[in-house]
Amino acid sequence: MSELRKIREEQNLTQEELAGKSGLSVRTIQRIESGISPKGYTLKALASGLGIAEKDLLTPDFPEEEPAAQEPVSVQQEAEMIHYSMVKIINLSSIPFAWFPVANFILPVSIMLFTKQKSSIVKQIISVQILAAVMATVIFMIVVLMKLGSGSVLITMILLTLANLYIILRNAYEIDKSQQLYYNLNFSVI
Repeated sequence: MSELRKIREEQNLTQEELAGKSGLSVRTIQRIESGISPKGYTLKALASGLGIAEKDLLTPDFPEEEPAAQEPVSVQQEAEMIHYSMVKIINLSSIPFAWFPVANFILPVSIMLFTKQKSSIVKQIISVQILAAVMATVIFMIVVLMKLGSGSVLITMILLTLANLYIILRNAYEIDKSQQLYYNLNFSVI
């Protein structure tokens, strides 16, 4: 806000009223209020019309500090904030419990919370493991309820463990190669 405008508003004057008092055009007052410094006759006429000293109109106006608008984080900036070695560790931490689907996401969640790595890629890793745990449990229960025998239950358990290991290792490879996940969901569970 320009000094002229501040003073004019403090005196409850419109631009038209100030133009009448100072003998200047409304357009001149608008230009000065938009940032052009008054000089010579214009400065004297404005000071006389407002009943103030000329120097009061020349005081530089320091703009009020506005909070800087935050720019959206670009993909490159986000990539710089993500520690991919830690992301890979979080992903690989599911391996010890890959055979026990209900617990395969507990260690990654613990590491995420402990290291404060809450990036979207880490949330996707954990979401994939939670989804894998739910699906493995449902498939395992269906095989058990079908009463196909202990051999089929054992084979199902081995296949589910191998599938989970494949998902974990394939995502780890893709994190190394292109810093993204191979198996990625369109939603996040956490």
